[in-house]
Amino acid sequence: MTAVSPDAAAASNADRLKLTEIFLSLQGEARDAGWPTVFVRLTGCPLRCQYCDTAYAFHGGEWWSIDAIVEHVRSFGVRHVCVTGGEPLAQKRCLELLSRLCDAGLAVSLETSGAIDVSAVDARVSRVVDIKTPGSQEAHRNRWENLPLLTAHDQVKFVICGRDDYAWARDRVREHRLDARCDVLFSPSKSEVSPTDLADWIVADRLPVRFQLQLHKLLWNDEPGR
Repeated sequence: MTAVSPDAAAASNADRLKLTEIFLSLQGEARDAGWPTVFVRLTGCPLRCQYCDTAYAFHGGEWWSIDAIVEHVRSFGVRHVCVTGGEPLAQKRCLELLSRLCDAGLAVSLETSGAIDVSAVDARVSRVVDIKTPGSQEAHRNRWENLPLLTAHDQVKFVICGRDDYAWARDRVREHRLDARCDVLFSPSKSEVSPTDLADWIVADRLPVRFQLQLHKLLWNDEPGR
């Protein structure tokens, strides 16, 4: 975790967010995979997906002012920034942070669980919305009202835990015509489904989705801050 900004303690509660970490890495998934990207990981999440690889962000963290976050992100000297968690939208002031990062001329993406209303997110932000499958054990938390709000600027992601999960996700893509709305991404849950099997299922069904592996896990496994 990068040291807390010296002005964070003096910032008003209305201008602070609790952060787990800020770091520079390669974006490992979604449309911007491969780009050097600053990750702003906010603390806290109301969901408990059984495959979660960032449980360390559920608790703890340090308070940062929004000014300090934006300044620190800009100091890395790269264009792309991803606000993630945890569930970043669980902190209401995340919306202000997203807008401020856009105002700074950055290419901003938001990784969100799909359980919280995304309607107030700045339109300049690419919203990467998870749809939780039954295998995640959190499918009941999906906020289906988010889907009609999505545009070609946004993305939808499914983490697939097995053949039944795949069939469920395939049917949701078709039911909601997601491929006509935005990019749709299918990822295999690590150690639960073979990437080769998932790729074969997608090809066999001619499913209009993008298969992806998490590049950061191939490079650095699940090392925090990478």
